[in-house]
Amino acid sequence: MSCEQKAGFVAVVGRPNAGKSSLLNFFIGEKLAMVSHKANATRKRLNMIAMHNDCQIVFVDTPGIHESERLMNKFMLEEALKAMGDSDLILFLSPVTDSIKEYENFLRLNKKSIPHIVLLTKTDEVKNEYILKKILEFQKYQDKFLELIPVSIKKGTDKSYVFDTICKHLPAHPHYFDPEILTTDKMKDIYKELIRESIFEKTSKEIPYFSDVVIERVEELPEIEKIYAQIVVEKKSQKGIVIGKDGETLRRIGHAARKSIERLNGKKTFLKLFVVVKHGWTKDKKSLGELGYNF
Repeated sequence: MSCEQKAGFVAVVGRPNAGKSSLLNFFIGEKLAMVSHKANATRKRLNMIAMHNDCQIVFVDTPGIHESERLMNKFMLEEALKAMGDSDLILFLSPVTDSIKEYENFLRLNKKSIPHIVLLTKTDEVKNEYILKKILEFQKYQDKFLELIPVSIKKGTDKSYVFDTICKHLPAHPHYFDPEILTTDKMKDIYKELIRESIFEKTSKEIPYFSDVVIERVEELPEIEKIYAQIVVEKKSQKGIVIGKDGETLRRIGHAARKSIERLNGKKTFLKLFVVVKHGWTKDKKSLGELGYNF
């Protein structure tokens, strides 16, 4: 091992819709994390790996930091807090128009005082004067964070600069994973998230928050990938909405998900979706565990 080699886990945290998944997909250069304009789309941690010179950055995408009495939301907050506590470094994403109170809440939750960098996101939405004003607001906490970096996906933030800054604060350590891989998650878990993203895009109201996806099986053939999956909902009425008139909504969900999967795996894909009802699954600890949400 070279003495210069570095590696570390970097938790990416922030409130719901702070732009965590979008920024990580931009950093990695692949669509791995689920993105939606609706809040609380990300439910579980997802490791995404970036190599920068001889430094391996293991980004950990997390659910948005928020408080709620719903059992599912409690699981999501616990996932974010675990990721923070297990990391070598935290990237706290703060949309430039947010109140400083979001950052103050993060400081309260960062109980282990893990070192962190503030990324001021969505800076393309405001004028430079506003950005400078926000940076000045953060100055009273300058002893708390390592760096503050304004970023914008639309403006094409310099990834090298951000990666240089992250690597500067990571420990000397052998690489944790094969430098050729982009994620430690199984492909079936990525497929699940891409189908969930399609549900978020193609349905409205409560459906995205009361639905989940179970990948029943994946058949990897030389010329085609065959995926069979269940969409789980809480009520019979929700099943009807997901299917839609003459199955139209389900076809739209399947079409969008299949296109996303094909962009990722580079293969022709057959996707078969079924819709099943599992009454009250978001409120039942056992049901949540069966769907992979273990407390």
